[in-house]
Amino acid sequence: MIALTRFRIAAYVRSHRAFQPLIGLLILLAILHGARIPAGAELGAMADSAAILIPVFAWAARGLLDSEPDEQRMISITAVGRREAVAGIVAAWIFNAGLAAISFAALASRLSDRPEVAAVLAGVGLHLLAILAGTTLGALTSRPILGSPAASTLTLLLGYLAVLLLSLSGQPWLTVPVMTWMREAHHGELLAHFPAVAAWSLLWPVLGLAAYARLRRSRP
Repeated sequence: MIALTRFRIAAYVRSHRAFQPLIGLLILLAILHGARIPAGAELGAMADSAAILIPVFAWAARGLLDSEPDEQRMISITAVGRREAVAGIVAAWIFNAGLAAISFAALASRLSDRPEVAAVLAGVGLHLLAILAGTTLGALTSRPILGSPAASTLTLLLGYLAVLLLSLSGQPWLTVPVMTWMREAHHGELLAHFPAVAAWSLLWPVLGLAAYARLRRSRP
């Protein structure tokens, strides 16, 4: 499965489709970090970055999973069985981790002061949660699940919009609470509530990946 994971990443990069989310990431970083981040606002900037980058991670995951021709996917399934789907998710997660590292490096270059270790760890944790959420959304809108490119793109955009709207509603537990990330980070409350927020943020991506695995079992 490790070889298949490496193959999926290499094929995605060689196809040049990997440059699409990378360009989108660079544009967002130019907007997000165009000015220096004042002292004391580091965690808020990290939370904003993690929340806003979820659709980029979803875009990248969907592109990676879509880049493999159907015939090649059937060959992979024949070779490793249903671990082929796991290899795709792992490859997408690794690629998105690279995008997150670029984002973190850009953010660090705009800091006015050195943040606390706890704030950095929380910021890293939020980006890991964002990678998981984005990868899940991208997987659920990939070609093996949604055959129509138009339906896939629309579902991805509406899915992220639903995450934002539900986060603002009176029942934010219905989704990944990205607005809670940003609100509590900017008000200095996130560190105290981080374990609960992290557990809450893991719930829907785990359910989404379980749904993806079930759907992949019912179709090639």
